[in-house]
Amino acid sequence: MNFAPKLAKTILSAAAIALVTTTAWAATITVGGKNFTEQLIIAEITKQLLESKGHTVDKKDGMGTKIVRAALENGEVDLYWEYTGTSLITFNKVTERLSPEETYNRVKELDGEKGLVWLAPSAANNTYAYVVKPGNAKTEGMETISDLAKAYNDGKDILMGTTAEFPKRPDGLIGLEKVYGFETGRANVRPMDLGLAYNALANGDLDTIAAQATDGQIAALGLKTLKDDKGFFPNYALTPVVRKEVLDANPDLKETLETVSKKLDDATMQRLNSQVDVEKKTIETVAADYLKSLGM
Repeated sequence: MNFAPKLAKTILSAAAIALVTTTAWAATITVGGKNFTEQLIIAEITKQLLESKGHTVDKKDGMGTKIVRAALENGEVDLYWEYTGTSLITFNKVTERLSPEETYNRVKELDGEKGLVWLAPSAANNTYAYVVKPGNAKTEGMETISDLAKAYNDGKDILMGTTAEFPKRPDGLIGLEKVYGFETGRANVRPMDLGLAYNALANGDLDTIAAQATDGQIAALGLKTLKDDKGFFPNYALTPVVRKEVLDANPDLKETLETVSKKLDDATMQRLNSQVDVEKKTIETVAADYLKSLGM
């Protein structure tokens, strides 16, 4: 009996199965995200959107800034939404003052050399912002960050709530103190989750917060944003960043992700963030409702 045809067919079938398995694995797109509300929302929006387009998605959010960036560079993450100012200063060590357009073009060029592609930026600028609560005697009358710096230089104990990362970042407290010429003092800094920080500010347990401009609680709690009168904080346009090899293998990602990025602005992100942080809706529900509102 000639077993050659059957053996050949068996080998061919096994090869086909292996090819399908490998293709399915390769088609999985890993979406990364950081560990605060806005990033959790945008990662879930991306996951649901890509799944609706037929992609298999593995979501890995809740990471720190440097961790998710390293994961993107080493291939553990295929894409995530980053902020132009963060890449400019934290990852590329550029310290010169640039316009929003110059910032985007510079990070697109520099990260492009590392195999990372910046797609179209959104109009959502999640720059840092110092906020205070009207009626707080320690901060009453403050209009600018210069006013806040003067209070510290005058020896006032202004308790500042920040994320764990902010005091260590060159585009955070380290750089801010140099530009504005003041020292907060370790005893006055309270690193914590921003959600808890807003509650503490509302209750009078904090005097100011190094917040993010698109946070939903700013409007919900009637807080006041101090003007960055020396223009320290750069533009932080929320933008999808994809590994080039992944984009080459999945060219549809560009149009799909830019459909979202071109519709996001500060008001939209404040609304979405507020739905989670203030109205206590789930991340999944907020993401799904937003995509439905876009007809996607």
